[in-house]
Amino acid sequence: MSVVKVIECVATSPTSWQDAVENGIKETNKTVRHIVGADVLRWKCEIEDGKITEYRVDMKIAYVVER
Repeated sequence: MSVVKVIECVATSPTSWQDAVENGIKETNKTVRHIVGADVLRWKCEIEDGKITEYRVDMKIAYVVER
């Protein structure tokens, strides 16, 4: 039997929402092993002068707990 734990994180990118998700997974993977999935809860952006300057995602990342 496996136990899966879920953590929440916020990730950003100046390029796109997909890049923000990938950045969040990449950074989380530096300290958490066995990531098995991610669920994006919210998509947000910062806007200046009518242009998007930062893409932001709030997401949950699931990983298998080691025994």
